[in-house]
Amino acid sequence: MNLSELSFTQLQELHVKVTEAIERQQAAVKADAKKQILELAKAYGLSLDEVLIKSAPAARKTVEAKYRNPNDASQTWTGRGRKPAWVQAQLDEGFSLEDLAI
Repeated sequence: MNLSELSFTQLQELHVKVTEAIERQQAAVKADAKKQILELAKAYGLSLDEVLIKSAPAARKTVEAKYRNPNDASQTWTGRGRKPAWVQAQLDEGFSLEDLAI
């Protein structure tokens, strides 16, 4: 089929038909996928709820501080992420990270 030979009206009609065909195919593919998923869950003894419900996220481990501000012991830093202002200020004064280590 040479699309350049079709009129505007014919192209619009073709567009409608193609869109409808795509929607029918998409519905069929989804139905088949749903059937396969349910069969697979059943084969492994899982209910639909067990498959769809998210499991609880793993608890994040707290990282211990590696550096402490010598001028204020309440200020600490784990060494991860951006350097706090107090760390940068100490480094600018000539201290090294080793000097700030706990």
